[in-house]
Amino acid sequence: MTKITKEEVEKVAQLARLELNEDEINNHAEQLEKILEYIEQLEKIDTNDVPCTTRAIEVINVFRKDEKKYSECTEELLELGPSKEDKYFKVPKIINE
Repeated sequence: MTKITKEEVEKVAQLARLELNEDEINNHAEQLEKILEYIEQLEKIDTNDVPCTTRAIEVINVFRKDEKKYSECTEELLELGPSKEDKYFKVPKIINE
């Protein structure tokens, strides 16, 4: 594996518009080298029998029936909004006719 050079870190920093001092450049070069070494280790792992996934933990949606419910605190809730009209929140018009 090739070593990450200070010049490469400086080039990437310039492209990202980052101002790095000499210590930061050296530190980033070392950290990037360690990251690439770790990736090299990961590439050696046989993943042929591992199914493709989109996330580490399976997410299952829990649906409930949509039911109309009466609330005794309607007025209190309407008072929390910036503006109301009758028993509804008043919002600015966003659709042109």
